[in-house]
Amino acid sequence: MGVHKLLPTVVPRRGRRLGRIFRPALSFRSWLLLLALLCLFSFAPFGLKFVSLVGHGGSMESGISSSQQLHITGNVERFNKEVEQQQLQQSGYGGDAIKAPGRKHRRQHFPCEIGLSEKVDYLIEPKDLRNFTQFSLEYVTMEEKPLGVNSFESKFGGHPTLEEREKSFHALNQTLHCGFVKGNPGFSNTGFDFDEKDRAYMSTCQVVVSSCIFGNSDFLRRPTSKKISEYSKKNVCFVMFVDEQTLSKLALDGHVLDDRGLVGLWKVVIARNLPYKDMRRTGKVPKFLSHRIFPSSRYSIWLDSKMRLNADPMLIIEYFLWRTRSEYAISNHYDRHCVWEEVLQNKRLNKYNQTAIDEQFNFYQSDGLRKFDPSDPNTPLPSYVPEGSFIVRAHTPMSNLFSCLWFNEVDRFTSRDQLSFAYTYLKLRRTNPNQPFYLNMIVNAEHWQSYSGIGYSHHLHLFLDNFFEVIACLGHSQTRFICICDCLQLFQESNR
Repeated sequence: MGVHKLLPTVVPRRGRRLGRIFRPALSFRSWLLLLALLCLFSFAPFGLKFVSLVGHGGSMESGISSSQQLHITGNVERFNKEVEQQQLQQSGYGGDAIKAPGRKHRRQHFPCEIGLSEKVDYLIEPKDLRNFTQFSLEYVTMEEKPLGVNSFESKFGGHPTLEEREKSFHALNQTLHCGFVKGNPGFSNTGFDFDEKDRAYMSTCQVVVSSCIFGNSDFLRRPTSKKISEYSKKNVCFVMFVDEQTLSKLALDGHVLDDRGLVGLWKVVIARNLPYKDMRRTGKVPKFLSHRIFPSSRYSIWLDSKMRLNADPMLIIEYFLWRTRSEYAISNHYDRHCVWEEVLQNKRLNKYNQTAIDEQFNFYQSDGLRKFDPSDPNTPLPSYVPEGSFIVRAHTPMSNLFSCLWFNEVDRFTSRDQLSFAYTYLKLRRTNPNQPFYLNMIVNAEHWQSYSGIGYSHHLHLFLDNFFEVIACLGHSQTRFICICDCLQLFQESNR
């Protein structure tokens, strides 16, 4: 078996991007940020580590990543720890009191090697896989205005009742809500529209790698072409979903579409009439609903836009699905494993409206959600909190059902999908005790090297190779903080 790595690398920017940083029109704030960054570099020989800004590139649909965190050592860190412990002690959340955890050292995360197969040529799709649960799913495509209701607004996710929601968790032949719900004729379309040419192309895809950038929230990172086999280049669809705003920015960055709509291996597909004002929630559409967007697909790989594909997709599918006899693979969170901790972290960092988080969390507790217990041998997952920036799926009935159910939770409650993952999985499992769902929760070391901002190898040349990318990145107002985080993480890793 050969050893391949899914190492994240920041895409080198074009030379003209560096020049744009030093224009006279550069803002005073950008100069200050650049000066501060260079100042930090000057401490490298002395090994001073008084600040650690760690970018954990989560979902990049809008602004700063869902996993970006700011860790400042010293008094500020101790103060935050004390506040968090007080919250843990005081927050019963429906009477289920939480004990304050003891102080723990921050874990260090390093990349590990993944034993991918040598070549795609030798791969054979197993015929003796487990007989995955079989049933037929159809989807609600249109909702009629209820009788007696004067005000009715068509919604992309539809208006499923709690009774319909409850029934949808049963793994049986059914018609359920799963996005792309249209209203009556005369009502406005609910969104996420494609050109017919793009729709026709996507209907032919059987294996898909997809990502998205909405709201001009990130840079385009092309797959490493030399790592992709000729077979995959011919048979795998690489689709990057963007909105029109992002498409305009790509052109300014030098990513010009050819006559086939390609930028490198990416087929750029424009999604128009976005269904949500929240770009983070909009990004969940291609993330969870690849089986709806690519109706003929059998496998799909989801990559966060902060990640760069650095291995052949067929080798990834073989390693995470075929070899483990799984139909769904996702990484566990790098640090947190209990939804209780994730809720407090989201509230502490103001990731979403706190009242909405409480409403969602209280609802889940009333419906049976319990705290993660790593000492319980019957705990069905190694973690109840995922890191959803990398998902590998077989489009089986159970995988498709789980994806629909998870999306419906994001549509109904908050867009923080890490809060709804465990509830959705556990409820699906509890509702169908005799119909297993083979989910492979990836050990985070296997996933780490696929993740931008963390898991860099301890080599100074990686830091130097990406230095100019970070400098160029500082000119992009929406990602300036993220780029600094990435650069300082490289700085920290190279000085260990």
